[in-house]
Amino acid sequence: MFLGACALVAIGITMHSNTLYGSILIGDGFNLSLGNTLSMIGLELAVISLIAALNPKLRGISAGLLILGAIAAGMTVHEGSPATMAALVWQVRAHILISLMSYGLLTVGAIVAIFAMVQERRLQAGRLSAVSSLLAPLETTEKLLFGIAAAGFTGLALAISSGLTFVDNLFAQHLAHKTAFSLLALLVFGTLLAGRFFAGWRGKRAIRLYLGGFVLLCLAYFGVRLILELGFDRSWG
Repeated sequence: MFLGACALVAIGITMHSNTLYGSILIGDGFNLSLGNTLSMIGLELAVISLIAALNPKLRGISAGLLILGAIAAGMTVHEGSPATMAALVWQVRAHILISLMSYGLLTVGAIVAIFAMVQERRLQAGRLSAVSSLLAPLETTEKLLFGIAAAGFTGLALAISSGLTFVDNLFAQHLAHKTAFSLLALLVFGTLLAGRFFAGWRGKRAIRLYLGGFVLLCLAYFGVRLILELGFDRSWG
């Protein structure tokens, strides 16, 4: 039954990939609208959920990631004018890809952090039920969270450094807001990892700090982008 479910998820991921590919590449343009960006992150969530499901202890979390990925898949934009990016050099395209992958990975971490918060509150309240057995032990969940935070921090650092290196006149355009929030998020995630390594941070402090960094990251990409697209009819790639 498990193998059958994995096969169905793999088929869904393949179909999602084909649809998203056709939606992003329109003629000579490169459509990275807000909807397509969410859909791309949803695809990454689905892939990670499939990989995580190989560990029986993580199948509860995997189900949550898959549900979110399925919701995000529905955001794919099938029509509309592409945000043309055909003239961009490969370094800038790589920067965009690294950024999106980092956002998706840290989104996975935010979901894991919420799971960990729920687990901790239920343990403190002494409320154990059949639902608790669907989640990994709290210690395992926290280890997963910090592993994702470390990988996401590395990806975010690469994304920011590549943006500063390859994007011309970065602080002279609307990308400056995105960069500022991204740098703040990087600082928060770096503080979290340093606190874990040197002081053994865990529990509520670690979870809240992670979610705080994630909120800053959302403001960096989706918040400012939404204002630009809906309020000022502008966008970035």
